[in-house]
Amino acid sequence: MTRTEATGPLDLQRKLPCGDSNLAELAPGRIAIGQLMHLSGRILDEDGRPVRGAIVELWQANAAGRYYNPLDQRAAPLDPNFVGNGRVRTDEEGRYAFFTIKPGAYPVPVKDTWWRPPHIHFSVLGPSSLSRLVTQMYFAGDPLNALDRILNSVPDAAARERLIARHLPPAEVGDGWLGFAHDIVLRGRHATPATP
Repeated sequence: MTRTEATGPLDLQRKLPCGDSNLAELAPGRIAIGQLMHLSGRILDEDGRPVRGAIVELWQANAAGRYYNPLDQRAAPLDPNFVGNGRVRTDEEGRYAFFTIKPGAYPVPVKDTWWRPPHIHFSVLGPSSLSRLVTQMYFAGDPLNALDRILNSVPDAAARERLIARHLPPAEVGDGWLGFAHDIVLRGRHATPATP
């Protein structure tokens, strides 16, 4: 490990408190509107080793495709029980998990309007300055994936596939929600591509 890699952010536990893994239930009995889903995965380094203690932040639109953010002024409804962001720390095996809802698609307000497919934003901060990644995750089979200008800005088809979550069968996650797995590789030849 070089000096640059070893001199990353220190004391992340204090600076970035975690624990917001349940986005679908704002408070007891206050469930978000939409298809419930459990999203889990691992944060890995370039050699496939787990990244312990990484900070994983997630943010997403609600089921109507609207963000809980003053910049999103579309007429789509806000869900009073869904804020759409959370933060967790990976365990010893590099695992993370969130309970949330599947986000909706939304139009991009430009002259030649196009629609963003359902997607989830991630920011991952690993133990070194070289292990920061901001990326997005998409859902397999969505017809808007083929038209998404951000997903398709990644020139390599194999790299684009690394942005697609794997659907888990109900036998693995139960019948109360959808299950998806999405591993994120921070660096190297098999790295998850960065996206805006």
